[in-house]
Formats: sequence, C-alpha cells, structure tokens
Amino acid sequence: MEAPARPAATIMLLRDGPDGIEVFMVVRHHAIEFAAGALVFPGGRVEESDQELAAGTCPNPARLDTEALAFRVAAIRETFEECGVLLARPLGSDGLIDAATLKRLEDQHRAALNAGSIGFDAVLGSEGLLPAPDLLVHFAHWITPSTQPKRYDTHFFLAEAPIEHLAVHDGREAVESVWITPARALADTEAGRFKLVFATAKNLEKLGRSRSVREAMQTARAASVVTVQPKGSKLDGSKRLLRIPQEADYGGTEFIVDFMPAS
Repeated sequence: MEAPARPAATIMLLRDGPDGIEVFMVVRHHAIEFAAGALVFPGGRVEESDQELAAGTCPNPARLDTEALAFRVAAIRETFEECGVLLARPLGSDGLIDAATLKRLEDQHRAALNAGSIGFDAVLGSEGLLPAPDLLVHFAHWITPSTQPKRYDTHFFLAEAPIEHLAVHDGREAVESVWITPARALADTEAGRFKLVFATAKNLEKLGRSRSVREAMQTARAASVVTVQPKGSKLDGSKRLLRIPQEADYGGTEFIVDFMPAS
C-alpha cells in the first residue's frame, strides 16, 4: 500500500556573500527519522495549527487559498524553530521584527515551541506579530517517490535573510549550520564532507545559476513551479535511475543516484 505524502515546507534563506549567493543550511541530527545526517534547508511538516493560522489572522496579500498559505506559515514557523530567524512583522508595521524583540521571543518561547508546549500563534500574539508570507517566493515542489515508506509533499520557498536576525541551528533536530554557496555545498558533498538528498542537490544546482539574491528572487518570481515526483528504476548495486519532468528545469530528465549510505 502506498504511503501518504505528508505536507511539508522549507525555506532557502539567502544572502549575498563574497563569492556570490549563499544559502543557510543545517545538518540534521543522526537520530532523526528522515534524512538523518544530511545537509538540508530548514523546514518540516505542515501542522494543523499552520492551517488554522492561515485560515485566520495571517496576512494574505497574494490572495492564496488556505492550503497554499499554510505551506508558507509552516515554512516561517519551522525557520524560527530550527534557526531563530522570524519572518514576521509587528501589527500595522511594514518592517520586520527587530533584533531585540526577536531575542526576547527566543529566550521566552523558542524552546517551548520546539517542545510543542506552546503554539506558534501564541508566540506571535505575545508580541503582537503577524507572519510575513509575502517575503517568500515559491521556488520548487517535490513529492517523494511512491515506492518510499516515508513520503513528503514539500514546497520550497526562497527568502532573503533579515540582516538583524542571526541564523543558528537549534542543537536538537539540527546539529550544525552553515552559510554556504551552492557550488561549495555540492563540491563538499562530492568530497564526502556532507550528505545531500536528491531534491536538495537539484535545488542547490538550480539556485546556483543565480549570482545574487536579487537575481534568484526575480528568476523564481518569473518561473512556473512544476511538481516533481521522481520515478525510479533499479540499476546495479545501490544505484537508481531517477526520471523527472523536463519542464521542471533541472538541466535534464534522467539522473543516476547512488543510495549507498555514506560512511
């Protein structure tokens, strides 16, 4: 029986670095059930509370349906939980939450939010904040192959990292964090320093075509997101041939992937 694909969202936080565009990534704890030890973008499952916030007080300038908005709410929440960056604005303000308020929120609520003893809506309400989904640009949509026992229906978003917000891994689900160029992440993986799942690698490759945050955001806004659900064929040993749609714009339709666990 085919496992259901759980809704999930992730943010590719971006900044301009000396060698070009950089993205914030974390290394998942080795005891985590999915993608253990892998280099990933902050993110996680869409919760019922994200749906409720999307259907309630969350601003919706793009007039998205509740389901689409909930993916953005989940991406914002998970980014705060996993790395302490909060894409939210004080009620009635055009500016993002300042560093002092963010520090107070982290000290008072981040651990409780991660533990599930307080809701994201309560964290925001404690400081009169609203999520800022307009700062997210839809970048990709990937669904885990139907043959896998653990499956996710994941939307990827781009967002420029606020200058005042210091991104740091949570030490729980993520045990290491890094600002890194897409090219370096891919090269370090090839050299054995990191592990990357297929979807993360392909999205890094696509992101790496842009030389700056502005270019990446403009390119993503102008593009159409095509859903990717890889279809696989077994090759020799641990290798698989994965097929994805040409229209998804990942530089090809067939890729050979080695699923041998990294030592």
